[in-house]
Amino acid sequence: MVTRAAVLGANDGIISISSLAIGVAAASVSREPIVLATLAGLVAGALSMAAGEYVSVSSQTDTEKADIEREILELKEKPEEELNLLAQIYEKRGLTAETARQVAIELTEKDALATHSRDELGINEISQAHPIQAAIASGASFTVGGVLPLLVVLFAPVKGMEYWLYGFTIIFLVVLGTTSAKTEGSSVQKAIVRITIWGSIAMGLSALVGYFFGVNV
Repeated sequence: MVTRAAVLGANDGIISISSLAIGVAAASVSREPIVLATLAGLVAGALSMAAGEYVSVSSQTDTEKADIEREILELKEKPEEELNLLAQIYEKRGLTAETARQVAIELTEKDALATHSRDELGINEISQAHPIQAAIASGASFTVGGVLPLLVVLFAPVKGMEYWLYGFTIIFLVVLGTTSAKTEGSSVQKAIVRITIWGSIAMGLSALVGYFFGVNV
């Protein structure tokens, strides 16, 4: 899950910042506006990603807390019903009715809330959301991805920079797609094709905007 989120953040950073830089480069004959737009996009994008992830995960955390509080109340008011529910869950997972009942009783005696949180609600220490950590990870991964096209903007020739950006961005995306596919055990070829097509579409449309609405600054 963490690896997937990091890959998505880096991918977003690469494509977003490259597309922005290509759009400005297509409309500019000097480096300064391209660098300024790229830096502004990198900062804004990273902060936006971090803020969005924080809000999203915070909402998930609030939901989990509300579910746990409701579970505490239910365990207090109707313990027998909760025990039966737990036994039914284990029975659906393949245990016999007698074994499921015994497991439910023993786990309830040990820690009823932790057991119901894990097996009924699907909440455990590993899956519990951490808003600050999620925000930092999301913003950092976007920044790492966005820095790559920024380096191209800083060192590539101004004339034809959009083509340099496109070429290097495709290389970055191919490397990222390959790494992600190998990590997750999926098809490398499919990952490369998918990421290249969508990246090309984003950068191509951004270049068209720059060409059509550029002011040649």
